[in-house]
Amino acid sequence: MKTKSYSRIYRIIHWAIAICFTFLLLTIFLRMTWLNKFNIAEIIGDFLTTKNQQLSEEELIQLGKQIRKPMWNWHIYVGYVLTALFLIRFTLPILGYMKFQNPLEHHITRKEKFQRWVYILFYFGVVISLVTGLIISLGPKEFKKSMEFFHVKSLFYLIPFILLHIGGVLYAEFTNQKGLISKIISGSKK
Repeated sequence: MKTKSYSRIYRIIHWAIAICFTFLLLTIFLRMTWLNKFNIAEIIGDFLTTKNQQLSEEELIQLGKQIRKPMWNWHIYVGYVLTALFLIRFTLPILGYMKFQNPLEHHITRKEKFQRWVYILFYFGVVISLVTGLIISLGPKEFKKSMEFFHVKSLFYLIPFILLHIGGVLYAEFTNQKGLISKIISGSKK
């Protein structure tokens, strides 16, 4: 098995993207669970009831949205960072700092073709997520609802990819590519 080496720029981009995705997933998870606007509205409504005060359900939901707004602003900021990282990631092969992994090359194995196609599908999903996110954030308001639909749906690629990626890395590390994890961290095999 040929050994891969990872340049410093490749490793920095890889881990910066991984950190951004982790943060974005955390904000999505929080928004869907504990910081769900309906959960927050119910908690506030219950509290106000104990104080003999009351707000309408719409006011409680608006208050819930305002409470989670700072967290969601960070989701947007990290989305901008991720957009910049992917622009850099897609530019580096053009500048010769990374190699484009072409799945149509004839001399590669089926496994390598599969891996490369998975990455192309991953990048396609990322592009859809980033473009729709940018349109939601910076584009005309009349596109917001339809873009939100595609933005949410396009994220369904992420969890399967992360599981495939981590599973594949662990499988390679413990079978025929020992030292793979240390190379993506430090650049050299330990």
